[in-house]
Amino acid sequence: MNVMNISENIFCIGTSDNETKLFESQYVLRNGMSYNSYVIKDEKTVVLDTVDESVTETWLDSLEEILGDKEPDYLVVSHMEPDHAYNIGLITKKYPNMKIVGNTFTFNIMSNFFDIDLTERKVIVKDGDVLDIGKHKLQFFMAPMVHWPEVMVTYEQTEKILFSADAFGKFGSLDVEDEWLPEARRYYIGIVGKYGMQVQALLNKAASLDIKMICPLHGPILKENLGYYIDKYKTWSSYEPEEDGVFIACSSIYGNTMDAANILAELLKQNGEKEVVVFDLARDDWAEAVANAFKYSKLVVAASSYNAGLVPPMEHFLGRLKERNYQKRTVGIIENGSWAPSAGKCMKNILGEMKDINIVEPMITIKSRMKEENMEQMKELAKALM
Repeated sequence: MNVMNISENIFCIGTSDNETKLFESQYVLRNGMSYNSYVIKDEKTVVLDTVDESVTETWLDSLEEILGDKEPDYLVVSHMEPDHAYNIGLITKKYPNMKIVGNTFTFNIMSNFFDIDLTERKVIVKDGDVLDIGKHKLQFFMAPMVHWPEVMVTYEQTEKILFSADAFGKFGSLDVEDEWLPEARRYYIGIVGKYGMQVQALLNKAASLDIKMICPLHGPILKENLGYYIDKYKTWSSYEPEEDGVFIACSSIYGNTMDAANILAELLKQNGEKEVVVFDLARDDWAEAVANAFKYSKLVVAASSYNAGLVPPMEHFLGRLKERNYQKRTVGIIENGSWAPSAGKCMKNILGEMKDINIVEPMITIKSRMKEENMEQMKELAKALM
């Protein structure tokens, strides 16, 4: 049974999917994915969220083990995305007297997925409302666009637990021990990164609460050093860099542009730059590349020209940055073109659509491969990035 006792009367049904290779059909899962559901047993019994289709059977077995013959009184729906809401139809049929708790947006979206008669079952809550289930009191806070409009979090007042929906989640199954930060960063930047202002609003609400534990819908339960996790969210949602360093994102066709990127990386290290990371956008994980661009204070984009434009992996990378409101960074540009270089202009145009981007000079133009005359410019760029 995949059940963890959070406390005497609160349980986590943590289920892991180690078969799916792409989350949301786009994010590489290196160590699977977890889907968490929670149960509170009191005078009233509450289930908080269901799980993804891939782990239905495991979750249902665990739920039945916890509940026994008892029917839950409430299902709280934090988020209607199918990786959490898929089994709403199943559980409402199984427990016909169970009421469903959500906000107005919750039920609007629910009608898109399920044909459920909610006439006598719907409990609509607003920001700050409290559901009294006995010893435990559930207070609801709206978190619109973190990362869907209906998202809400639940604060259990007695044991001071924040059920945080997708916030503070990460990629990775529960049966793999790995560092929280890299996969939490990749998850946040990829999925929530566009909505920094909305995350800030949620953090402001959370600041007024005495939180002893954070229970997300993905990943481990956070019990210690909560300030560390909250500070990361403050940094990410304000679009500030986590670390001083240079991330070099390269899209090279035959390897000559990558050679130039590596030369710049060595020059930066010789100049004393401690953190320099080079990525191949055609072969490395694009979501990690995007996360690294947000992690570091400086970015260099190095790309080949292609069809009088920009080589597709770089175009995709910059588009993902723009989509996530990339800002407040210093950026250097290296372009390569054998006869009519076009990549630099294309990259400048895309970067120019982002906020607070400082493009440093010189922009380096390589004709097919690095030459001696490019070396002095490369040294100038390395100095400009320090």
